[in-house]
Amino acid sequence: MSKLVAVGKSGELADGAMKHAPTEKGEVLVARVGEKHYVADNRCPHMGGRLSQGKLEGTVVTCPLHGSQFDLKDGKVVRWLKGSGLMSKLGKALKPPKTVTVYRTQVKDDQIMIEL
Repeated sequence: MSKLVAVGKSGELADGAMKHAPTEKGEVLVARVGEKHYVADNRCPHMGGRLSQGKLEGTVVTCPLHGSQFDLKDGKVVRWLKGSGLMSKLGKALKPPKTVTVYRTQVKDDQIMIEL
């Protein structure tokens, strides 16, 4: 059974901004793109980089550690690790691509709510 949890106020993020927020299940990334809010796990599934410290371009967030990219609309991998060559191939073989968990969001009374 899911429950709604507040992760921030809808007016506190500018368009294209991100922040992190704690929840009982771990830290999440909260992002605003246009008038929509997106929430995902804040840790990259590759090496645990904090996605909220990365770069946001549209709905795609880039991990600050190794450049993996995820679409916040569905959590799918856009790019798994940055670069090419032997080291990149080895890294991809040792840690195959994994999606990032995204959460359903809604704004209720100026609060960004997610289902946990």
